Amino acid sequence: MDVARDTPTAAPVSRPRRHIVRNTLIGVLGTIFAIWLVLFITKGRFLKPVFERFVAGQTDRKVAVAGDFQLYFAPLRIKLLAERITVANPAWATRPELFRADLIDTRIAPLSLIFGKRRLYGLDLRGAALDLEWTPSHSTNTWTFSGKKGGEPFALPRIDRATVVGSTARYIDPQLQVLADLKIDTIRSTDARIGDTVGVQGTGIVRRTPFTVTARLLSPNETVARGQNKLVAQMRAANNVIDIAGTLPSLADIENVPLRTRARGRDMSELLGIIGVVIPQTRRYDVAARLVKSGDRYRFTNMAGRFGQSDVAGRLTITNAARIHLDSVLTTRRLDIVDAAPFIGYNPDIVAARGTVAAAAATGAAPQRLMPDAEFPVATMQRFDADLKWTIAAVRSRNVPVSNIDMTLDLERGRLALSPLTFSMARGNVASDLVFDTRPRPSAVSYDIRLSPTPLGRLLAGYGLIESGTTGTIKGRAQLAGRGDSIHRSLATSRGRIAFTMPGGTLWTRNVQLAELDLGTFVQKMFEEKLKKPVQVNCGLIAFTVRDGVAAADPILIDTSKNVIAGRGGFSFKTEAVDLAFRADGKKFSLFSGQSPVGIGGYFASPRLDVISPQLLSRAGAGLGLALLATPPAAVLAFVDVGNAKSAACGPILAAATARAQRTTKGEPRDDVGRGTISKTDGDKPQAKRKKFLGIF
Repeated sequence: MDVARDTPTAAPVSRPRRHIVRNTLIGVLGTIFAIWLVLFITKGRFLKPVFERFVAGQTDRKVAVAGDFQLYFAPLRIKLLAERITVANPAWATRPELFRADLIDTRIAPLSLIFGKRRLYGLDLRGAALDLEWTPSHSTNTWTFSGKKGGEPFALPRIDRATVVGSTARYIDPQLQVLADLKIDTIRSTDARIGDTVGVQGTGIVRRTPFTVTARLLSPNETVARGQNKLVAQMRAANNVIDIAGTLPSLADIENVPLRTRARGRDMSELLGIIGVVIPQTRRYDVAARLVKSGDRYRFTNMAGRFGQSDVAGRLTITNAARIHLDSVLTTRRLDIVDAAPFIGYNPDIVAARGTVAAAAATGAAPQRLMPDAEFPVATMQRFDADLKWTIAAVRSRNVPVSNIDMTLDLERGRLALSPLTFSMARGNVASDLVFDTRPRPSAVSYDIRLSPTPLGRLLAGYGLIESGTTGTIKGRAQLAGRGDSIHRSLATSRGRIAFTMPGGTLWTRNVQLAELDLGTFVQKMFEEKLKKPVQVNCGLIAFTVRDGVAAADPILIDTSKNVIAGRGGFSFKTEAVDLAFRADGKKFSLFSGQSPVGIGGYFASPRLDVISPQLLSRAGAGLGLALLATPPAAVLAFVDVGNAKSAACGPILAAATARAQRTTKGEPRDDVGRGTISKTDGDKPQAKRKKFLGIF
């Protein structure tokens, strides 16, 4: 009963509540409509200060609209129009504005501002300019918003329809020393689809080198949707063409992203010269690699390509820190000898077309000089460091069979060391340590080159030697130190010793031609035989003492089964002149031995063999005179060798001892060798004074 009695009172209580809800809803809708109406009528122009303050608070950047401003619902989409809008850059940037545009006219999906990804139904952007800059430390950039450390980069919204006309972008990276000014092609899209590509063209400067760039965004729709950014770009700088392709997480970020790269041009040294790195000049090159940037390191892996007629593969890491550092491991299957010319200062193109003499002259060397006078790039060598490990399987050469080159290079603050530098030559091995220290002035240069025992037949086979019958070997060492900023100058001031020893063996020189010297004729003049059988060599030494760039024979002494060959004279690294004389004295009595010296003169580039020396001509004249005055047999007396040559002790010879230490087999000091002279006598006339050669010794 109580329940039934209370029931009629429930209805009157609910009616006021329904009135309140209805009135509230009407009031809210009326307010919204009123706001919409006010905004629609006024176009929301009065909200410009509010908009500027709101966006500035969200981005921590000053925002200003200098022209017309509209912000209203039209009818259910938010319309935003702003003329001459600017967004400020951080204070450290080189330009005051990150972004400016003559016009932004867009329609925004209202709920996308609250839920999910922002969406624009339409965008009309005209005369936009974007400034993208990194700090020198590469810790932040202009497009990262918020005052907090790191912040968040700007994210593009989804855009259903867009027209972008007259846009430009400027990019600066102080760490890479890159400045680029880019123009973006007109972009038109419908249904959130832009098309196949968006093109970009521009110019710029990288480390004071101008360049041009052309790029294409291959996935503009994915880019707009915050997806993949497939980019293909080509840059031209300093006669080089560089292609880059890859998928970027954002348009201005290549961090830890694998990129396909390819570089080609007339000279790889011009390419690396852009970043301040010096390498020897190359012929035309074409090299591809995979690039990954990680912090200040740029790693090029899977590298493969060619330079000139040679191949190259390996990896390279460039560290762009306070000092640029290169770390590389390279391999070459076959190196053309012409492509190796730049390593000693020659222009390989000139070598290939006109020869080494012309290439040396192009470096400033005097006429007919062989050694280049190209100066070391001292200033540049002191600005970067490098480590290189390079192995070369074989060298393509007409004469010298070189293979298995293993080079370790270390450049640190101007001191370049090639140590060790080893290679195989004619079944022998050469080990060397070369140091070019540009820190003292002029540069301090040292050469230490060691030749292990090498078969002579194999070594000279490239010059026409018939190996059969030649069993002799040769080993040697050259230790020189000089001062100068080029190879020529360092050798022209050098001091040290050069020595090559020959243990016992045989030598057969039929049909040999060594450069322009007929070696076969030379040896025939030494032995006065037709060389129908090999010559038995007991031991031999060809050594020079070098002072102030001039090498004097100390000694030249070869002991054979029938003769003792001695030499005098020397050569000059200063002028590259050669002045050597060789004489063979028989151990037994013989006729027609031709004791007079056989000379080698001329220069490194054009040596000359004096197979008929003035002394031999005078002997021939004496013989002719005797033939006229006496019986015909008397004519041969001028060519008689009494056979008094003393056999050499091989111990000092094989130890590469100096002339003063040489002995006969009886232990007596030799009187037929010495620095700068062949003997104490010349023919039958005693010498009052040792003859100088090259005007020095």
